[in-house]
Amino acid sequence: LHRKTLFHQINGHAPPHTAEPDKSNHGILPKVALAGRVRSSHGHVTMTQAAPVSKAPVAAWPADLFAVLKASNVRQVAYVPDGGHAARINMVHADPVMVPIALTTEEEGVALLAGAWLGGDRAVLLMQSSGVGNCVNMLSLIKNFGGPFLALVTMRGEWGEFTPWQVPMGTATAEAFRLMGVHVVRADAPDEVAPTVSAAARMAFEGGNGVAVLIGQKLIGAKDFAK
Repeated sequence: LHRKTLFHQINGHAPPHTAEPDKSNHGILPKVALAGRVRSSHGHVTMTQAAPVSKAPVAAWPADLFAVLKASNVRQVAYVPDGGHAARINMVHADPVMVPIALTTEEEGVALLAGAWLGGDRAVLLMQSSGVGNCVNMLSLIKNFGGPFLALVTMRGEWGEFTPWQVPMGTATAEAFRLMGVHVVRADAPDEVAPTVSAAARMAFEGGNGVAVLIGQKLIGAKDFAK
């Protein structure tokens, strides 16, 4: 009987000889991360739930970051599609001056930034931390070339990460950059993003340094199974 009751509750139907489910929720159990066995609160059975991971509220920092890139005269924006960078990528595509360049792999962006500088343009590379490992060998170009390199990296594998294979590279991201001679700075709060990127852009374009800005996963918000 208990199994039939749980079946009907999950599928949004009232079990036989019971009252109609709460219409405010249409009889559907809320979407939550489950821990342990799924159990109903009815019929002497309980349901255990994992504590939900809170997401960062919508903030103005993506627009502030884009404004910094504009003020720094960045024209070419290379990127590998990433949900964490979606707002910036959309802004670049909508801008009449900036040139968005979609990549097939992150290491292409390292060479593209060097070529942009030789051609008289300033460029930035947008990527996720999982792609940093793809760039390690190509980063030797920046070290030997001696020109600027600016990367904005959205972090995975730290705040509320549910995907285990994101954790190793997320943990090693900063050290991987440093081993290849790239200076690393980090922003973990909305009011840190614009000044951090501004300082990194100055170090790169005026000082000729390789700089990576890590945008913390806590700032972006933890991903879930639907994204």
